[in-house]
Amino acid sequence: MARIAFLLMVHKDPERVVRQARALTAHGDHVVIHADARMAGRAFAKLREGLSDHKGIRFARRVRCGWGEWSLVAATLNMLRTARRSFRDTTHYALLSGDCYPTKSRGYLDRFLQRNRDYIEAHDFFDGDWIRTGLREDRLVYRHWFNERQRKTLFYASLNLQRWLGMSRPIPSGIRVHIGSQWWILRAGTVDKMMDLIGQRRDLIRFFRTTWIPDETFFQTLAAELVPGDQISGAPPTTLKFSDYGMPVVFQADHEEFLRNQPQPFARKITAHAADLQRRLLEGFAVWDPARPEGGAATGLYDYLAGRGRAGRRYARRFWEKAIAPRADAEILIVCAKLWHIGHQVEGALGRALDLRALGYVFDEDRDLPIQLGNLESGLYKRNQHRQAVLNLILDASQGSRLLLCVDPSRHEVIADLVRFAGAARILLVDRPLTADHLHNHAQRVALVHAGSGDFERREALRALRSEFALDAAELRERFTDRLFVNDLNRSNDDNATDIGHFLRVPRARAVGLAGEIAQFKT
Repeated sequence: MARIAFLLMVHKDPERVVRQARALTAHGDHVVIHADARMAGRAFAKLREGLSDHKGIRFARRVRCGWGEWSLVAATLNMLRTARRSFRDTTHYALLSGDCYPTKSRGYLDRFLQRNRDYIEAHDFFDGDWIRTGLREDRLVYRHWFNERQRKTLFYASLNLQRWLGMSRPIPSGIRVHIGSQWWILRAGTVDKMMDLIGQRRDLIRFFRTTWIPDETFFQTLAAELVPGDQISGAPPTTLKFSDYGMPVVFQADHEEFLRNQPQPFARKITAHAADLQRRLLEGFAVWDPARPEGGAATGLYDYLAGRGRAGRRYARRFWEKAIAPRADAEILIVCAKLWHIGHQVEGALGRALDLRALGYVFDEDRDLPIQLGNLESGLYKRNQHRQAVLNLILDASQGSRLLLCVDPSRHEVIADLVRFAGAARILLVDRPLTADHLHNHAQRVALVHAGSGDFERREALRALRSEFALDAAELRERFTDRLFVNDLNRSNDDNATDIGHFLRVPRARAVGLAGEIAQFKT
């Protein structure tokens, strides 16, 4: 059985750290805590008091830490020294933060570590593409004495002065710099070799002490130097993602199933607002269950879910549309159907009944409109940038005040635009059962799954889509209650006819006939 010394870097929430540390030691493992020297004295005292009775927990000498600075490496070295001195039976050292939580059981972690590898991400600094934006070689060849986030002017003034004076420096001899995630699990033998090398080559610390973001290069470089390549996993043991702004993603309570099915035994960052999720994750770790997850990283699934937004959507009304006056005389009939072929069929039937041209999914499908608008209608992106202008031009070109079109139920921002534009806008939600084939085809269309996707990834994608589609329909009903009508095969034809009559404002007999015709469009 592996005996782990967890190196826990924290700077806030002492009560949460106490719970975290106690859970990590549930099976006889150890914890060494580094509390950032910026943590208030009262909070640090509460942290020490909460763990004072635990013999398997130690505190390392405190350092005032700053993002991107050597201080993060110094704090980690302090924890390693304390752990090596205090817990001599340690087989592995695992670096975690107060925002890292186990997503598996302790038994799974033990099985995970039996592969006899060091779990550290170590990509070649110069040949790899791990760095996507910002400084590259300049991180290493120039000296960095100022924190870029706290003293940006001095940081770049110093860097530019060194460039101008030609003050670049060489990499320490015999070393090939590697880069990767800060979070790792290393074998005790590897840590021993690292500490010996640091003692023998003081030039390594002198060099890395003034590099920028050394927590992503120092241990990674040492591991690549000391450990055979086939004994380095090449991936961190922690599930973590970065947003399109380059910031660590914060996982929410509704990511629990996603996190539990990742192969990594830890995840970062778990939001402080998901207290129940944190509790369940810690309780799950205390169980000795060596079962593995089903597998499949499902990386596209997170991007899809995050892109849909949560309480607030990213969308706002475009400034160029604010200048377009609403059309009080306009009447827009919106067919909302998740199955687009059903939407086209329903729209076609209504168009024939009302003698209206069917525009289709004008803001969803990238195909030419049946009306020429001076090239404004060309291209889906352009139409969505100027929705109300497009509607105005269509009304003018058709010399009428009525439009019939389709919108995907997820496009609430499009529907809101149509409602603002036309006081008499009405919505018909065409509700049809979604089969596994429908969901799978949609998952392929939006690149959630591909030919190489595993069973878990496919199943989770379909589960996520089914949940999202149900949420879209529910939100549509709630948001547009006063102008929304429903066509659902689970209701009677009379009920559907009533809604169609109100939606189209046609006599009852005509609505009954249309309801019967639309009922034929099932799958």
